[in-house]
Parts: sequence; C-alpha cells; structure tokens
Amino acid sequence: MSSNSKECLMKNLKRSKPYLAVIFLQFGFGGSAIIAKTALNNGMSHYTFSVYRNLFAAVVFAPFAALLERKIRPKMTLSIFWKIMLLGLLEPVIDQNLYYAGMKYTTATFATAMCNVLPAITFLLAWILRLENVNVWKVGSQAKIIGTIITLGGATIMTLVGGPTIGLPWTKHHNNVPTTTNVVSPNELNPLKGAIFIAAGCFCWACFYNLQAITLKKYQAGMSLTSLICMSGALQGTALTLLVQRGNFGIWSIHWGSSLFYASLYCGIVNSGIGYYVSGLIMNEKGPVFVTAFNPLNMVIVAILGSFILSEQLNMGRVVGAAVIVVGLYLVIWGSSKDKISTKIVSTNIENVESNNDKELAEIKSSNQLVIGDESV
Repeated sequence: MSSNSKECLMKNLKRSKPYLAVIFLQFGFGGSAIIAKTALNNGMSHYTFSVYRNLFAAVVFAPFAALLERKIRPKMTLSIFWKIMLLGLLEPVIDQNLYYAGMKYTTATFATAMCNVLPAITFLLAWILRLENVNVWKVGSQAKIIGTIITLGGATIMTLVGGPTIGLPWTKHHNNVPTTTNVVSPNELNPLKGAIFIAAGCFCWACFYNLQAITLKKYQAGMSLTSLICMSGALQGTALTLLVQRGNFGIWSIHWGSSLFYASLYCGIVNSGIGYYVSGLIMNEKGPVFVTAFNPLNMVIVAILGSFILSEQLNMGRVVGAAVIVVGLYLVIWGSSKDKISTKIVSTNIENVESNNDKELAEIKSSNQLVIGDESV
C-alpha cells in the first residue's frame, strides 16, 4: 500500500469516527431499553434504579478520570460547580425518572419511539442558544430542518402505522416465547400518561445536551465531567427518593449478582458513563444536534433486537418508518457537513483578509519610519 493510500485511509477513518461512535451509542441505548423494561417489570423502583445507575457509573469512571486527567483538569469554579449540579439534575434525576416512569405505563418500543422528539427539541434549543449555525437561506440549514422533520415523520410511521407482518426465519420457531410487553398487565398501561412523562423527560434531556456542550467549552476534562455529573445525579437522586419514598426502605434492596444488579450496572456504565463521555467528545467536534440526530436509530435497533432476542414480529409500518428515518438522518448529516464546509470557507477568508490587512499595516508603518528617518537626516 502506497503512502498516499495510507494517508487517504487514515483520513477516512478519522472522519468516520464520530459516526461510528454515535451508532455504537445507539446500540448501547437500545440494549438498555430492553434491560431497563425487564428490571422495572420485575418490581424495581425507577427512583432507586436511577440512583444505582448513576452510582455505578461514578464508581467505575472516577478512578480513570483521577488518573488520566489529573494534568488537564481545570480548576473548579463556582460557575462550573452550579452547571455540574444542574447537569446532574436535568438528565440523571429528572429525565431518567420521567423516562422510566413513562416506560412503566407503556412498552420499551413505545418509549424509544417517543424519544424521537429529542433531535427536534435539541435542534430548536441549540438554534436559540446559537450552538448550531442555522441560516434558512442556505441549502445546508434547509437540509437539517427538513431532515429533522422527515426523521420525526419516520418515527411517527413506525409508531402508528401497522401493516402486514413480515415473517422472519428466526421468529417462526419462537412464537410461544413471551416478550417483555406481555409482563405488564393491560390494565396498568396508560399510553397518554406515559407519553407525557417521556416527552417531558426528553425536553430535560435536550437541555442537558446543550448545557453539556456549553460546559465543555470551559471544563474540557470530559471524563472528570462525566464522573462529577454521575456523582451529582446519584446524590440528588438519593435525596429525591428519600423524600418521595420516605419510610419505604425495601425499594433499596438489591442483591449482588441479581438481574436488577446487572441491569443497573449495564445502564450505568453504558448509558451514563460511556454515553455522557462519548457524547461530549462528539459534541466538541460536531455539536449537540449531531449526537441527537442519530437517536431515531435507537428505535430501529430495538425493533431489530426485539425480533431476535424477544421474537417480536416486524410489520411493514416499522420497516417503512425505518427507511424514512434513514433518509432524514442522511439529510441532517449532509446539511451539517455543508454548513461546516461553508463555515470553514468563511473563517479562512476572514483569516486571509486579516493577514492581508496586517501586511498592509506593516508596510505603512515601515514606509512611515523611512519618511521620518529621511526628514531627520
């Protein structure tokens, strides 16, 4: 392989890193939706589930943050402290409790489907906070807006449209296997109540992503920030649980090696720990909207994994919705890349103009000095 080919390959790998990382996150989030639903159906309180999840994440990531970022960790200021406390409240406490409470009243697939409002809310907040460059007269920004709408449309199709069932070879021989949705009594399901909880949680999640992007500009130690957010979330979540569930100490019971223990450990490490840290790395390069733009893939992954693991049947509505989501995601990604290219061109032109101005000023100064020297002679 020639040196040019190696350089080209390395450039392509570097460009693909954010895309691969965010897709990896969606696979992790998809698995946690099924695991969390199982844990909640087995009787675990969503209050304690949220606390244990963030506690495990803090315990696992804090030692790595202390060792790897000891030289680059910025000083803790009062402004950063309050931002971390707010971050710990928005996603680890409010969003997670609303999401898990909503999931109790619905199903795992419905919960992940409702979370597809996240990219649109994040995009609007980032637009308002000027974290996302939007110019409605430019093609790139138009593509991002249209892509977000198409993505939400695809998620709506997957949620509301049924259609004929698609027979898959790996589901034909497992029709008698119960799914997680059958564990919940139909009388306990309340889609409207669950949808309100999940939508409110997504608003807090979108606020969290935008505030995380702002905080990372001042506090650039991503792993330390992740650990502090999880610690803050665990402490605030414990206070909330003791207040709301006072006297009910049985909800704190969790046994080593039990399914509830592993569910909290998985969701803590993958969703809270790796999720916050990797999302922060991607945000520094691509912004918060890019991270959430891939969130609809979560529902596609849950549908596919559900057909394998839970033997759930796929219908035509889900397949069509998934295809529409892919088109919407492509438009968002393409629009982001176009805006990034145009921003680079503008910044390059500004730098060229500034350098030319500096040269002209230097020439004027040198000519003035020559004139002054001649006059003195």
